[in-house]
Amino acid sequence: MILRLLTLVGGLTGAVGLSQFPEFSQQYMQRLGGAVDELQRQVTRYEENAAEAGMPLDAYLVALAEEGEMAQTQAGNMASDIARHQRLSSALETLEGAGPFMRARLAFDMMPDSEVAARALEVYKPAVPATFEGAVFAGVGFLGGWAVLALGLAILRRSWRMMWGTLGGRSQRPNRTET
Repeated sequence: MILRLLTLVGGLTGAVGLSQFPEFSQQYMQRLGGAVDELQRQVTRYEENAAEAGMPLDAYLVALAEEGEMAQTQAGNMASDIARHQRLSSALETLEGAGPFMRARLAFDMMPDSEVAARALEVYKPAVPATFEGAVFAGVGFLGGWAVLALGLAILRRSWRMMWGTLGGRSQRPNRTET
């Protein structure tokens, strides 16, 4: 009875935990979109600066890096911003084109920015899964939590029985033929 209750608790824990993924991924995408918008603003400004100097952006960064230590640092920062913009834009485009189930499959590859994910998690508030996707994730979480806990408890029970039978000096089943 206690083991069944524990496996039910494991299933419910899994259901509550996994049902939150669709909402978290939505909030992550919103933050990712904000980061991409801000980086786009910066990249546009870098492109305007390069155009004013009469150079393509790549050549502008190389020329800037050759002007001294401070300019070299600035050129490195600009190149880093441009690379991050490209990486996050690509991830956002992929996530926006994916539904909640595909986002779950892509989660670890397409949610690459730990800073954006950490900020989304800081302000994330759990929500009741009122969508079909939330219900499916809750069901999968329930089954997963139940299965993991049931398997773990079964292994512990079997180990305990084997150890008890060995330590007690008798087999697990008493010999009922003797009376």
